[in-house]
Amino acid sequence: MSEVAAVIQKNDNANSAGLSMQAISELNDRYRPLNFEERLRNLYTDFHPEKVMVTSSFAATSAYFLHIISRIRPEQVIFFVDTGFHFPETLLYRDYLIGLYHLKVKDLRADGYQHWYSKKEKLYEVDPDFCCTINKISPLEEIKPNHDVWVSSLMNWQTDHRASLSIFEERRGIIKFNPMIDVTRAERDAYILEHKLPFHPLVAEGYSSIGCTHCTVKGEGRSGRWVGKPKTECGLHL
Repeated sequence: MSEVAAVIQKNDNANSAGLSMQAISELNDRYRPLNFEERLRNLYTDFHPEKVMVTSSFAATSAYFLHIISRIRPEQVIFFVDTGFHFPETLLYRDYLIGLYHLKVKDLRADGYQHWYSKKEKLYEVDPDFCCTINKISPLEEIKPNHDVWVSSLMNWQTDHRASLSIFEERRGIIKFNPMIDVTRAERDAYILEHKLPFHPLVAEGYSSIGCTHCTVKGEGRSGRWVGKPKTECGLHL
């Protein structure tokens, strides 16, 4: 058993947020020289596999992240936050990748009344932060206590906020693991080309970053998200 796993196991009720800042710093030092795939393999040694939470938006190039996850741990559950506002193409892409990589996906949804309220009041227009809280953040917050570490597919060239992130960090009570954070766009695209991975169907129509229908338009990078508003992140990763 790794030192990290031993620390977590000392208290059955503790999650990885109980790791000290020094322990997190040491994890970053140890993982920094590794590539994306090596980092993921090590994660399942350093943390209990059943306590690893993986999320995917099944957006533009999610196949890259999911292709590697499926090869390393085929039984890994992938959580998908179904906001109720996704493009039909996103749901089709999700189902296609599930079949292609034999993924085990669980959908997370907001409380029914709260979602109805967000839709009725058009919060995506008048208060998009509140809309994201109801439909994206709250469903994920409910399952976080069941896990020690959360794996995401963020890359530092995507936004200014993401450029500041480390491989490991503590975020709102859970250890966040960003194994792709220093993967360049060129490296990502080369892997996609080499393995002939499928893009989200809306990429061909000019969408580079794909979220909910009301808050996404065509555009390069994340320029098509929340146009006309200062918002650049849904809030999940803040």
